[in-house]
Amino acid sequence: MKIIFLGAPGAGKGTQAEIIAGRLGIPTISTGAIIREALKNGTEMGIKAKKFIEAGELVPDDVVIGIIKERLAKSDCQNGFILDGFPRTVPQAEALDSMGIELDRVVSIEVPDEVIVERMSGRRVCAKCGATYHTVYNPSSDGVNCDKCKVELTIRKDDAPEVVKSRLEVYHSTTEPLKEFYSKKGSLKLVDGVGSVDEISYRTIKVLEV
Repeated sequence: MKIIFLGAPGAGKGTQAEIIAGRLGIPTISTGAIIREALKNGTEMGIKAKKFIEAGELVPDDVVIGIIKERLAKSDCQNGFILDGFPRTVPQAEALDSMGIELDRVVSIEVPDEVIVERMSGRRVCAKCGATYHTVYNPSSDGVNCDKCKVELTIRKDDAPEVVKSRLEVYHSTTEPLKEFYSKKGSLKLVDGVGSVDEISYRTIKVLEV
């Protein structure tokens, strides 16, 4: 299956994408993780993207579309994939269409803004592999280190409350219109994103019919 996960920053789409990817045996492609890796490695794209990420703004379309196109061309995407964090704008969605990619489902994880702000303040990430945890909702085994890499978890700069609110404003004005875009195509499914990880996974699996 070829699936897109939509949702505000902190809605839990990354967690659900990983769960569904494991269930279906297809890769999850997170633009955030790809960009953070480039930033960490100091690549030309990483340097270009850094100022946008730290301000809680969207990375320009031309940068994102280029890395997504390269990633989807790899062999592990032949039997399907999940896109997490792309597209974020209608022009990006149109660019995806122009690549000739036919999507099976577009899932939007729906969470109120006030819940998002609470969630983000407790989010922790692994700087090495990009795995995401939460101090309350999805803690690592010891609450300090990544379960996969055993590296100490960190708080991302863009999880600060003032940056979260800025990112939510950008989401509502720029990304949320994608719901109408994909609704018209008949591929959009809405999932209530409030509750435990297992509860949200159950709802997601139900709408995907997998």
